Order: sequence, then C-alpha cells, then structure tokens
Amino acid sequence: MAANFRIVSQKNRGDLHIRLTGDFDGSSACELVNALEACDESGGKIVIDTCGLLSIHPFGKGVFQKYCAVKKLPLNITFTGKYGSTIKPQPGLSL
Repeated sequence: MAANFRIVSQKNRGDLHIRLTGDFDGSSACELVNALEACDESGGKIVIDTCGLLSIHPFGKGVFQKYCAVKKLPLNITFTGKYGSTIKPQPGLSL
C-alpha cells in the first residue's frame, strides 16, 4: 500500500461515507475492496469520496476494477470527487 494512503469511513443515517486520501496503487485498491466487502448489507448507500487522492496509479485502477467485477461488490456505490469517474468500475469490464 502507498505509504500515504488512508481510508476514513463514517456511517451517517444508514449510509456509509468513505474518504480516500493519498496515492491509490494496487495495494490501496485491495484495501478498498476489503473495506467494501466488510460493509454490512443494510441497504444504505455507499459514497466514496476521492477528493483527498493525490494520484491514481494505472495498476491500482485496474486492480480495483477487476476485483469489483470478480467479487460482485454492492451496486449502491456512488463515487465523488476529482478521481471518482476514474476509478469507478465500468460495466461490462472483461477479465
């Protein structure tokens, strides 16, 4: 994991807000996937804020998107911030 990468999460009225900071590399992507897998399926929204990210490594983006496709992560995830559309899993991603 990038030495400066952090995940800060907070529950608010049944929704989970996750803020990412630092550099997003392959290990960081795995840590984010693990955090999403650990979420309870309470039906609330999941919001991932990328405003605190300094950079997205292409390998980190690829790892995250492939894990999302394989592990079938929750679909109620919203990505916000500068890099939100960059790391958001793309439908129909072929493995």
